[in-house]
Amino acid sequence: MKTSTWLVAACLAASLPAHAQFKPIEIKDQELSELRGRYVMPGRIISFGVVMSSTWQNARGDSIGATASMQVQQSSFKPQFYVSLDTRDGNGAPVTQGNGTVTGGAGLGTTQGVTQSVRAAGDYNTAYNNVSINVKEANSAPAAGKPQGQLLGSGQTITGSNGAGTLSVSATGKGIQLGIQANNNQGNTVQRLAQGGLLQATTLLGGNNAVNNITQLNVVLRNNLPTAGALNCNLDQLKGLRISGY
Repeated sequence: MKTSTWLVAACLAASLPAHAQFKPIEIKDQELSELRGRYVMPGRIISFGVVMSSTWQNARGDSIGATASMQVQQSSFKPQFYVSLDTRDGNGAPVTQGNGTVTGGAGLGTTQGVTQSVRAAGDYNTAYNNVSINVKEANSAPAAGKPQGQLLGSGQTITGSNGAGTLSVSATGKGIQLGIQANNNQGNTVQRLAQGGLLQATTLLGGNNAVNNITQLNVVLRNNLPTAGALNCNLDQLKGLRISGY
């Protein structure tokens, strides 16, 4: 391993407080060449939260939806999702049976990363998929309010239904999924966060439906900028690299 790599590792270690010291380990040059983005030092993240919501509204105004939320802080024992259901009845008018046909799409459930899809075989529909990541700095974690909704345990499924359709929220050891099967063959939607990937997929077979899938990732970083002394120490150590021509 190159001398410059060891010096950078030693410099980072020297800049940490005593309780966060770590022993450098050797990393192959090939692995270093594949690194991307910026780093966050251990202990910098003081709060992490996820909010997922899915809703379906049909032509007569019946609406069904759910929100699953989780917040983890340094004082948290383990991450837990809480689920709130929201059902609303429309005007009672009849809904025309959906007769659209959509084929293919089997591979959507096996993709990696973020996958968003809307497949429509009806008229006058609206569908919205959105993922947002909110990162901010603070001196302390936000106050943890009282969890809203029902606790969703591992392997558990929470269900609900009304004139719009049937909703299910399930959790496994690998992730969480929100799914809605609309009545009268209007279609279905699913939102799944699992194994490092996010899926938002909607299939519309009828008309005049409005579907929303929204996921928010909220991260709070400790606002602990290094002192001038620590920065000077880092710069002094990095100057040694110039001797070797780096």
